[in-house]
Amino acid sequence: MILVTRINGAVFALNPDLVERVDCTPDTVVTLVDGTKYIIAESVPEFIDSVRHYRASLIAQASRLEPEHVATNSSSHSSSDDELDAKVLPLHRKDR
Repeated sequence: MILVTRINGAVFALNPDLVERVDCTPDTVVTLVDGTKYIIAESVPEFIDSVRHYRASLIAQASRLEPEHVATNSSSHSSSDDELDAKVLPLHRKDR
């Protein structure tokens, strides 16, 4: 999650994986994949930079955890684990 600021100054956390696009109109409008729109105080480059840092931190954390995860799960890995990892949840789109 990244922290963004509404125009009125309220800060909230946003899942950047749900962002479809960001427009500069001249306010910065974040549109999610379900059609929800947020107007935020950050500029488009600042928003993109926040997403970049968030994703880099996830990759850094995953690279630190991976050797431990492989060592603890290598003996208990089964085909039922693969089925749990492969579940895809459908998104509910709002009417636009």
